[in-house]
Amino acid sequence: MADPILSRIAVELGVRDAQVAAAVALLDGGATVPFVARYRKEATGSLDDVQLRRLEERLGALRELEDRRAAVLKSVREQGKLDPKLEAAILAADTRARLEDIYLPFRPKRRTKAEIAREAGLGPLADALLARPDADPAALAARFADAAKGVGDASAALDGARAILVERFGEDADLVGSLRDALWKRGRMAAKVRRGQAEAGAKFADYFDFAEAPAKLPSHRVLALFRGERDGVLDLDIRPEPEPEARKGPGQPELAIMGRFGLSDRGRPGDGWMAETVRGAWRSKILPRLDTDLRGRLREAAEAEAARVFAANLRDLLLAAPAGARATLGLDPGFRSGTKAAVVDRTGRVLATATVYPHEPQRRWDEALAVLGRLAAQHRVELVAIGNGTASRETDRLAAELLRQNPALSMAKVVVSEAGASVYSASATASEELPGLDVTLRGAVSIARRLQDPLAELVKIDPKAIGVGQYQHDIDEARLSRSLDGVVEDCVNAVGVEVNMASAPLLARVAGVGPVLAANIVAHRDANGPFPSRKALKKVPRMGPKAFEQCAGFLRIAGGEDPLDASGVHPESYPVVRRILEAAKVDARGLIGNAAVLRSLQPGSFADASFGLPTVTDILRELEKPGRDPRPAFKAVTFKEGVETIGDLQVGMVLEGAVTNVAAFGAFVDIGVHQDGLVHMSAMSRSFVKDPREVVKPGDVVRVKVLEVDRPRKRIALTLRLDDEPGAAKPERTAGPRGPARPAPAQPSPAPAPAAGGALADALRRAGNAVRRP
Repeated sequence: MADPILSRIAVELGVRDAQVAAAVALLDGGATVPFVARYRKEATGSLDDVQLRRLEERLGALRELEDRRAAVLKSVREQGKLDPKLEAAILAADTRARLEDIYLPFRPKRRTKAEIAREAGLGPLADALLARPDADPAALAARFADAAKGVGDASAALDGARAILVERFGEDADLVGSLRDALWKRGRMAAKVRRGQAEAGAKFADYFDFAEAPAKLPSHRVLALFRGERDGVLDLDIRPEPEPEARKGPGQPELAIMGRFGLSDRGRPGDGWMAETVRGAWRSKILPRLDTDLRGRLREAAEAEAARVFAANLRDLLLAAPAGARATLGLDPGFRSGTKAAVVDRTGRVLATATVYPHEPQRRWDEALAVLGRLAAQHRVELVAIGNGTASRETDRLAAELLRQNPALSMAKVVVSEAGASVYSASATASEELPGLDVTLRGAVSIARRLQDPLAELVKIDPKAIGVGQYQHDIDEARLSRSLDGVVEDCVNAVGVEVNMASAPLLARVAGVGPVLAANIVAHRDANGPFPSRKALKKVPRMGPKAFEQCAGFLRIAGGEDPLDASGVHPESYPVVRRILEAAKVDARGLIGNAAVLRSLQPGSFADASFGLPTVTDILRELEKPGRDPRPAFKAVTFKEGVETIGDLQVGMVLEGAVTNVAAFGAFVDIGVHQDGLVHMSAMSRSFVKDPREVVKPGDVVRVKVLEVDRPRKRIALTLRLDDEPGAAKPERTAGPRGPARPAPAQPSPAPAPAAGGALADALRRAGNAVRRP
């Protein structure tokens, strides 16, 4: 019989049960996602790393559900209340909410009013009131008055019976489930500004009088609402869809409760009392619970989407094009404290550092050029990396002059994101790597290295500090860390790591390695010199057979004893390569990179029981381009000369810029004026755009047109559609719900209500307001 968990995951992923079963067996056996995705394609039917990450996540969630189901069954069984019907319902529950609905009547709890009433013998009265609406409730209740049982009179008996019925209504699993679904689809998440908070909480102005169905709320809006509530600006509540003003009587939820228990209001003696009981059950028992449930569901979905956006942006940033192994001068711009400079060689080793003061207030421009010119000439600098923070454009101008004064060096300058550089500078990793270097100079080193190889440098920084997230500080820390760690691991292993040059933080991200083994690899390398082969890695302490199996294919050794060690071919597959060499009648060095010979071979002729067609095909592809880097070719953004501040911008300008962050409602672009501009998703394309990442991703170099500039609020509206006319009719709404926006890319927040008119106001209004149509 198929495992229901595996079958469910297979359906969700759109793959076969056998693929999921094989992947789960490998993961449970200690294999890593990158290893399974790359080297176990025959077993899993070529599931990729994205599918495997999703599988791993769902496997954990569904196993937690099964653990909870087992605990519920055990609890109800121990109470002696588990009958076949109830057991079947518990086993059929496919969500945590449904399982908890079923378990609620059996959950151990403190003595309730209903329990006290039942102990006083009022259960039969509750049953009678429910079954006989034609009878007078007071007359029925009078028979149950018993001072010895604490029921002084008919009124007290009715109160006890009502407590029993309220609990019964509130613990009906099918009823609560249907009401939850209705509230999710047709209810309203409503927000109101708290008294006296309108001015202090102006950035939440779009939510001061707001209501939208929970099911339609996009993730960024949910997180903005919860942040507004947490900051004491907004009051939130989830309520049913408003009833028509002309309608009187019970609302839809009360009618649903009445319908579930065969109740109606026909003017009979007991109908009014029962309607009041139903109303009390809805307001005091069911609605508060559903409000809590749906808030949790909203937050769960919003955090999942925000984590997905962050992970996707992080993947793009980590896999950004490297400038390559070239001597680089890193400049960390600054005014009063000076611009920090660091020269690193092609391997990232620090050669020299300096601090210059070309800007206000010292204005030692010529001296700065002289110092930087000497450093560049002495160390044959090829690249100049400029941090994009304070004084960036001024330092970019300094670098341009440096290039003009030293034409023989043929240097190129590039503005680099310095997000997280200060975090790295003060980290333990930086202290270990650069022990003798002042903290203020470490940022310049990081800026230089991240131009050479963004992946190798950014893995040293907590992903949350890199600044490509959306409401990252509102997401559960553990959840976000798991998601981002998986992305970093996948990216590192997709590129591969040169074991004789890599830092310990980079090695730690290789499949099967981890921090302890990474430190051991570096220590062994420092003590014994470069590794001559992959086999030599087995001499590293704690490098057991399992760890070697997981990591060997991702660790590269250039110029070693075996040319295959520089490729992505796993050592376990070397016998296949030997057979290929025999068939091609060449040695390894003559085969690697020989496209003509490799393409003449038939992969199927080398497949066997141990190595199937997918593996052989991958081997031939790898041999054709050994150690191929999946990252794109390097391209630097060129900012427009003379446009250095927001005051230099003119509507209609066409500029080049770099995408710094992609949110659910658009993309932020650095155009070199110290303030990112917003390209709303409606200004990205003439066609429908569901997800801005379909059009751009972090690190992309793009050309944009300035639609509007709001200098007082430092807001810039841009468009990727270069034929858009500023001030013309507003662009069509080509996408779904808009979210709140602000210029800072690292943490979008709800925007203040923009002034009427203009492209910027229109874009921000769409980014902040609820969409009122499908």
